[in-house]
Amino acid sequence: MSWTITPTPFDHPDAEALRRAQRAELDARYGSDDHEPGTPPSAADVPVFVVARSDDGRPVACGGLRPLADAVVGPDTVEVKRMYVDPDARGSGVATEVLRRLEDEARALGARRVVLETGTLQPDAIRFYEREGYESIPLFGSYVGSAESVCFARDV
Repeated sequence: MSWTITPTPFDHPDAEALRRAQRAELDARYGSDDHEPGTPPSAADVPVFVVARSDDGRPVACGGLRPLADAVVGPDTVEVKRMYVDPDARGSGVATEVLRRLEDEARALGARRVVLETGTLQPDAIRFYEREGYESIPLFGSYVGSAESVCFARDV
């Protein structure tokens, strides 16, 4: 299977549909809709957002980057936000392609480090990021003190 991964506005209907599906999955896993500490990402603070589409044009995966100015994570750092793959496309390699595209975009923004947060009830995501070379780091920013957060980083 192949995909086309393109920059897409954060508020584009395909991007919004994928993020809605992600929220529904997280709500089901965590039993509530209150599972993100801090300021939710928006078009105003996520300058890079990509959507992967299948050969027939169906959106199957997404992810974005939010620059950080947090002394804890260091300068020249971006955070992966709203990384999501439709369940039907999982295991196909599209997640790796989206993540590598985000890392390329991070370098283009001048970032040297990519950080991210995922949750304790997302062991599949934890395994994915570890397999892709991300290392566990202390909780940062609004995640500090969160019992359900796990943070990772990778130098790019």
